[in-house]
Amino acid sequence: MPIIRLATKIHADIVTVFDLARSIEAHMDSTSRTQEQAIAGRTSGLIELGETVTWRARHFGVWQNMTVKVTEFERPTLFADEMVKGAFRSMRHLHRFSEEGGVTTMVDEFEFEAPFGILGKIAEAAFLTSYMRRFLETRASALRESAENPNRK
Repeated sequence: MPIIRLATKIHADIVTVFDLARSIEAHMDSTSRTQEQAIAGRTSGLIELGETVTWRARHFGVWQNMTVKVTEFERPTLFADEMVKGAFRSMRHLHRFSEEGGVTTMVDEFEFEAPFGILGKIAEAAFLTSYMRRFLETRASALRESAENPNRK
């Protein structure tokens, strides 16, 4: 099961970064390349413990829906969301935050497993892990830009 770990330094306070990371609107803005939209559950505002959101997005040219639920939540240092329905066999995304000297470190730990047994393992190794890493890097970069330039849209 692949685990992607990504650390992003952001020149903003921890509360701002934490709230941006759980903002439905910020998520949609940061994933515009895949045209993600919140279509069910929490569809705006800040997602909280126990809430779900269903995302509709275009990956590999195919429209897909994925429902995730926030299963851990300790404001402002961490939250986790886990897939309850979607294309992966399993998916868990842990978001951790720490602040030192006015700089917040946002750490994404993304753990997933593709469906389809050995074919899924081949897909993970061949392209899916690198695709998901780029997706997370793009999202983190957009969140950093939003946090560091709050008056820019």
